Amino acid sequence: MKKILVTGGNGQLGTELRLLARNSAAQWYFSDVVEREGVETILLDITNEEAVGQFVRDNEIDTIVNCAAYTNVEGAEDDFARCDLLNRVAPEILAGIARKAGALLIQISTDFIFDGTATTPIPEDAPAKPLSVYGKTKYAGELAVVASDCRYLIFRTAWLYSPFGKNFTKTMMKLTSEKERIKVVIDQVGTPTSALTLASLIFDVIENDKYRANGIYHITDEGVASWFDFAFAVGQICGNKCIVEPCMSDAFPQKATRPHFSVLDKAKVKADFGFTIPYWRDALQVCIDRIRSQE
Repeated sequence: MKKILVTGGNGQLGTELRLLARNSAAQWYFSDVVEREGVETILLDITNEEAVGQFVRDNEIDTIVNCAAYTNVEGAEDDFARCDLLNRVAPEILAGIARKAGALLIQISTDFIFDGTATTPIPEDAPAKPLSVYGKTKYAGELAVVASDCRYLIFRTAWLYSPFGKNFTKTMMKLTSEKERIKVVIDQVGTPTSALTLASLIFDVIENDKYRANGIYHITDEGVASWFDFAFAVGQICGNKCIVEPCMSDAFPQKATRPHFSVLDKAKVKADFGFTIPYWRDALQVCIDRIRSQE
């Protein structure tokens, strides 16, 4: 029987994996640093090498999915130590543990490792030039995993949202229902990605033994959108009357520099895993329907 440890198990991606795992014959363990009411959670600090190593040995874990990360892009600019601990040191620790156990490590990374100067979808082997503390620490985490000599898959994704926790989709659902008019930036372009898409890929790879060799892959939903397009679509799908107006990034000054173009090329993940990716607006419709069904 496969035995899988998912870190960050109460986050967006971890929660989607938890739901998928209900249909699995494998043994899935979901850990986090804090408990969530009504959800079974193993308390495990991924920066504690001894504790994680002991858990992996005791439970004969063969796959580790690291969904934990420091994702507050703005906060990271003033909190390098904590961001580096979670985004670089923790993956390095997990990779070392995976190597000793002969386990597969699935590490989640980000479009923020690129500088946003591309004009066409970015392939996996494009040079990394992160602009922010968040991007730099996530890329350092990638390098640590690659250097560890463990079995690994790194999945880079972008603009993740879900029915769970705080995210852009839920914020825009609220704002477009309450406001008459809002402004959203149009000069940052990427692809909104349902956490369900990424979770489904990870679940498929694990359940169907699709790991063949170490590799880095890009996975987002299909298509291209600005944050304005994303917000407009949310309001439209919800039937809200709020007017969404485009604006430039300098209308909302921020500490962290965001990439202006971060559309990721997904040819490799489709070829190697035979994975079908939904169009971003279709995935958004599904997510909003799920959110509304919970109301």
